[in-house]
Amino acid sequence: MIKKVSFLTLLFTLVFGSIAFAHSGRTDSSGGHNCSDKSKAKGLCTGYHSHNGGGTSSSTSSPTSQPAATRSDKDCKDFGSYDEVVNYWNAKGYSATYDPENLDGWGNGAVDDGIPCEAPSGYDKTKINNSPEQLQHQQDEADMANGEEQGYAQGVKDGYQEATSNNSTTKGSDAFNEGYTAGYDKGYAEGKSKIDSEKKQATDDGYSLGQKQDKLTLPDKYANHSGLKMAFENGFNKALQERLEAKKQEFTKQGYNDGKKDKHSPPNGQGDELVAAYETGYKKAQEELRQEYYDNGYKAAFSLIEYKDPGYENDKFNSWFKDGFDSNNEVKDIEKAGFSLGQQGEKISIPTEYAKGEKIFKHYYELGYKEHEEEQKKTRSAAAGGFGLAALGWFGRRLYVAKKMIS
Repeated sequence: MIKKVSFLTLLFTLVFGSIAFAHSGRTDSSGGHNCSDKSKAKGLCTGYHSHNGGGTSSSTSSPTSQPAATRSDKDCKDFGSYDEVVNYWNAKGYSATYDPENLDGWGNGAVDDGIPCEAPSGYDKTKINNSPEQLQHQQDEADMANGEEQGYAQGVKDGYQEATSNNSTTKGSDAFNEGYTAGYDKGYAEGKSKIDSEKKQATDDGYSLGQKQDKLTLPDKYANHSGLKMAFENGFNKALQERLEAKKQEFTKQGYNDGKKDKHSPPNGQGDELVAAYETGYKKAQEELRQEYYDNGYKAAFSLIEYKDPGYENDKFNSWFKDGFDSNNEVKDIEKAGFSLGQQGEKISIPTEYAKGEKIFKHYYELGYKEHEEEQKKTRSAAAGGFGLAALGWFGRRLYVAKKMIS
């Protein structure tokens, strides 16, 4: 009987002594206790808690079977900070289903959540190995990487094909969609850059061909992409247009030279644009030529009293000359001014503004002065006749008086 009591006493001491050692401070009948101020300050706990499968202050769950604790087990109060807890947990490879030291609780769904002790508010739980947060974080990273890869591939394709950018998707989780958007934007930019570079090369190739020939021949490598095809054609057409402009300038110059020589010889067998260019040059030269003869006629009017045909071999030139001569209205003002001055009998003095028509001014001055002299002569004759009549009247009166006296 004594042996049996001694065995039970020893067994009770070993079981409950190890449990007491594995937990901080005293525990109540439920195997829990209130968090001490020191543990709160370290962020190890916040209130009543149990290390033997218990949870919050309302927890009365009994722990299920668990690995036996040893004297080397640690309790939450044994750590100086929560980071030490996490480092220890991670080093041991503990998890919600493998927690031999009861740092998280074991067999109680409200406690064994894979988070040892009690994490401080705001703590990054993804640093805790095998925690739900870390597992979710790893899943999110994998989803994001997968989404980025798929988005990048689609973005490169759309960017290269110059399709409208569309970086949104609903294929997977939020992390997948976020990765897809980032990957798509990157891929789209690279695809766009690639096609832009190839389009530049296509434009250069088209331009080079257009400098050599008039017929467009599209290379196979540009035929299956609308953007490359258009770039090649634009380059070709640009070179073709430059060649056409150069020819138009050449024919414009030819027409101008012919126009100056008054020789009309438009090109044969050329396109309408080149013929039109020739005519443009010819008409410009003809207008300049007409203006030259017109100006000559205008100037001649300042020195010719009467129009005199210049005697050009080409009647067209004579006509232009006469048009200029007849249009000179300045000469008419000079004629009037010279005639008026002479008519007044003033001494000749040519105003500065009429100096270029000096010959005309003098001629009409003389005409005016001649008229003035004729008027003066008439005036003198009239005066002399009036004096004779007056003398005759006086003599007759004296004769009448004499007769009266004799009678």
